[in-house]
Amino acid sequence: MYVGGLCSMAITDRICPIISSVSTRAYNLDFFYRNSIQRSTSVAYGPRLRGKVKGTVNPYSFSEAAQPEVRKSLNDFFVEAGDFLSTDGGPPRWFSPLECGARAPGSPLLLYLPGIDGTGLGLIRHHRRLGEIFDIWCLHFPVSDRTPSRDIVKLIERTVRSEYHRFPNRPIYIVGESIGACLALDVAASNPDIDLVLILANPVTRFNNFILQPLSGLLEFLPDQVPILIEENFGFKHGYPLATVLETILNGADVAQIGRGIFGDFFATSANLSTLIRILPKGTLLWKLHLLKSASASINSHMYTVKAQTLILLSGRDQWLLNKEDIERLLCTLPKCEVRRFKNNGQFLFLEDGVDLVTIIKFAYFYRRGKTLDYISDYIMPTPFEFKEFEESQKLVTAAISPAFFSTLENGTIVRSLAGIPSEGPVIYVGNHMLLGIELLQLAIHLLKEKNIMLRGLAHPMMFSKTVGSKLPDMQMFDSVRIGGAVPVSSLNFYKLLRSKAHVLLYPGGVREALHRKVMLCIFIIWRPSCQICGYSHFLQGEEYKLFWPQHSEFVRIASKFGAKIIPFGVVGEDDLCQMVLDYNDQMKIPFIKNFIQEITQDATKLRNGEEGELGNQDLHVPGIIPKIPGRLYVHFGKPIETEGKRKELNDKERAHDVYLQVKSEVERCMTYLKIQRESDHYRNIFPRFLFSASHGFSSQIPTFDLYQAFENYGGEDESKTSQRGKVCYEMLISLVN
Repeated sequence: MYVGGLCSMAITDRICPIISSVSTRAYNLDFFYRNSIQRSTSVAYGPRLRGKVKGTVNPYSFSEAAQPEVRKSLNDFFVEAGDFLSTDGGPPRWFSPLECGARAPGSPLLLYLPGIDGTGLGLIRHHRRLGEIFDIWCLHFPVSDRTPSRDIVKLIERTVRSEYHRFPNRPIYIVGESIGACLALDVAASNPDIDLVLILANPVTRFNNFILQPLSGLLEFLPDQVPILIEENFGFKHGYPLATVLETILNGADVAQIGRGIFGDFFATSANLSTLIRILPKGTLLWKLHLLKSASASINSHMYTVKAQTLILLSGRDQWLLNKEDIERLLCTLPKCEVRRFKNNGQFLFLEDGVDLVTIIKFAYFYRRGKTLDYISDYIMPTPFEFKEFEESQKLVTAAISPAFFSTLENGTIVRSLAGIPSEGPVIYVGNHMLLGIELLQLAIHLLKEKNIMLRGLAHPMMFSKTVGSKLPDMQMFDSVRIGGAVPVSSLNFYKLLRSKAHVLLYPGGVREALHRKVMLCIFIIWRPSCQICGYSHFLQGEEYKLFWPQHSEFVRIASKFGAKIIPFGVVGEDDLCQMVLDYNDQMKIPFIKNFIQEITQDATKLRNGEEGELGNQDLHVPGIIPKIPGRLYVHFGKPIETEGKRKELNDKERAHDVYLQVKSEVERCMTYLKIQRESDHYRNIFPRFLFSASHGFSSQIPTFDLYQAFENYGGEDESKTSQRGKVCYEMLISLVN
């Protein structure tokens, strides 16, 4: 057993890593686990806080001050790798980093297979966070080791089969870099019956003849003393002037921004060249190239047998080993494969700033503890810093549309806050979809920030999976939706969410409502923003506020089984943000666009197969829109509708349908309320809002319409009169058009 200075770890040449007394104490600690079912107020995310915190604390309220976790640096990697070398020798063996600490119960095993360095420390910057959700074992190759690739694969296979026998219902994760990725594929190909999940960083499955064969030949002719001469003549040892300069630059700048391609990676390691030479002397480097060649030949002979779920991480600046043709071949060969690209990163992906493997796994929905992914119990809440990054990605949009949120208290009072939203679940939010769902992320951000409520939206399945060769959008486009807790829409997922007392977002209108059509009636009233007859604006009045709900829905009956509250809400503001110029009907008249729409619709999961007419028209397309000078987004949550204690009553289809119609009517009422009251909002346009922010501070809440006056105006007139005036106005406009 070896205990290093900066990173305590246990090493063994047997199958299972040794756990020292230090690690035993760590595993006895109260483990830190982000429970997706419980409210996040009971969880501490900061590195200094462990276990439970008071329920009144919302870790997302002050996310602006959240800082990334302090992680070890590339320099720490070389220091600890140097400690390894002092007692190195023997065959390859596993070690478990003790800094990982305690992990969640039922955590799957994660095996790390190193790249060309062979130290097994490639995940040193990720050990602590990975250790909270995985049992981590890292493979170490001593410098003098010359074990053939087939024997290394057998070593890994013995470990995999042993752990699979112990926990047959848990997956085994294998994270591999370059050569390690090739070994991981070889293990998966030889064990298609074992539930493996592969995460491969810059995989090498074919020997790159253009670079590696000349390099191998050059190394054969170089004298063994060349590395020592470079070290002595250029002064790269610690304490030398040039080494000090390079270390200063390394610690003060982002490695990814220094130089380009292989020169950036070389520059980053120059200050530690003495350690690098000890890790990869000439003989070891030649052996690693030979190992790469034999391992790639082995996997190419039976790659078609790989059944494992695979996530490939590609660096845009990996110019040493990466072959783009190999990646395309992997995509076509592996049945369950997803690729994520990091265009500004180099060969040492896991050692670079801005790369967090746990966050990547969250984005890709690649974390599971059972045979299949459970979108509810396997979900991991975002940390405050991840939420901060998510919020900052929407910062410009939020500033442009300045959303105003309103909710309804139990006594019917409308307030400008989310005070009317119940904190405890289960709760179902049912509302109207705006074009392309532009309101989704704003809802998620404000509910989490103000009420500490993670909104679990039921989303289209195309956001979670994509078949090989499909023309559907890349999965990385939906990262913000998935980190926000969205799940594929299905009756089973809906049932599980309510059972877990979650807050569920439901859009009965689905794709048809989110991809609605262009205006059907367009009266250009330039100088008069609203109609003098009914008070409504008729400019671009079409399908933007039309509900495309099915005739019958089961969500009311399912809600009654769990006593869930149903909160209808309305969203208004699309017509102030953009104008549609090319809708579905226009695009279907253009042959090549029509063919494209049909192809992507066929690739996607078909929803509402039983519906006919417009409700069944779920064709996927991207509407052509042009932005306007931004107006404002308004969201109004109505009064919660109780279903608790009404299970027997609502089990009757007719009574459940009455509640369904009530919810639909409330959504329309919320939209009508907002459309009327926004006319009196002096800050509806972006320019008054900008002037207010400039004078009062950009963090100040921008005022909106007067709620008391809005109540008087909206509640003072009989609804039948309002409806009659609207009907008369509509008939007059139709006559003008004709």
